[in-house]
Amino acid sequence: MESRLSIGRGHDRLTSVAFYLPQFHPVPENDRWWGAGFSEWHNVVRAKPLFPGHYQPHLPADLGFYDLRLPETSHAQAQLASEYRVEGFCYYHYWFHGERLLSAPLDRVLQSGQPSFPFMLCWANENWTRSWDGGATTVLMEQRYSAEDDIEHARWLGAAFQDDRYIRIDGRPALLVYRAHRLPAAPQTVERWRRVWDSMGIAQPYLAAVESFPDELGDPAELGFDGVVAFAPQWARLQLRFKTNRVLRMLAERHVIPAALGHSYADYTATALRAARRPNDHFERVETVTPGWDNTPRRRSGGLVLCHSRPAEYGRWVELASERALLSDGPSLIMVNAWNEWAEGAHLEPDRRYGHAYLQAHRQAVERVEAARQRSA
Repeated sequence: MESRLSIGRGHDRLTSVAFYLPQFHPVPENDRWWGAGFSEWHNVVRAKPLFPGHYQPHLPADLGFYDLRLPETSHAQAQLASEYRVEGFCYYHYWFHGERLLSAPLDRVLQSGQPSFPFMLCWANENWTRSWDGGATTVLMEQRYSAEDDIEHARWLGAAFQDDRYIRIDGRPALLVYRAHRLPAAPQTVERWRRVWDSMGIAQPYLAAVESFPDELGDPAELGFDGVVAFAPQWARLQLRFKTNRVLRMLAERHVIPAALGHSYADYTATALRAARRPNDHFERVETVTPGWDNTPRRRSGGLVLCHSRPAEYGRWVELASERALLSDGPSLIMVNAWNEWAEGAHLEPDRRYGHAYLQAHRQAVERVEAARQRSA
């Protein structure tokens, strides 16, 4: 099947795809765990500044406090994204041994054929815990694995891959796995998956392991994967600061910012530069950029704030990542974290402070890199 968006290599044109969180609607599980009517907006609106100059809460502008059960929301998001050179969404896919959570937005897209906007999937294969309120040891939904589940999961994925909007790399459906190293026998799982997909007549998918935590830095071929996606921020490479930051420590000690004691901080620009200057490996890596990161709305402690993000700094990161993508032997692709991670301060969707500024910075950066590449050809 021919895809509306098939990403090649070494092209003068770059593709950017944004991670997409489907948490903005009530589901029975969240009602049970967090209270009736819960959605991600509950985390967003309860956020408060933790120190002078700390930007919280992040409140939506153009699209408002939307409900992803409404098709009008999906259409508006797709229209806005395409206007600013975000050409597809990567939906987080929550599969727990045959049970899917937060599935309504994607199911509606698959069943209705609308919006006519490219998409792909990232299997978020982590346990769900009460970590949002400090109870990380309480498991709400456990991730379990088995050979039978591998086969069932592959069949469900294979049906999604056959949608002509599904994003492909080199003509192959692209699938990300968020914690690939947690698969108890990854090569065997991948082998089962590929046998199922072959029996369905599907071109063998391009499998990418998301590279984020310290135990995930390695050759994806050892897992049976084709490449990696370097998440942003990349936890394994961050240089976190709190105790060494005299200003923040002083404010905390004087009880100006007591709530900030349990969180960590890193500089946005320094994080971007480290990502852009990372040495290349012998395997394929897709770069990820982020307009910001601040998950303190989700966490009473143990959060991370990337300080000093601005649209211009974000645009520079997009530019550096785009240059790497077009100069590499890998796919002409960058990922964005994220389209709508509002409770983690990582959203391209317009907010009340910056409006479309981050979106404009994204489009301008991509177009600058493409223009320079064409001039040098």
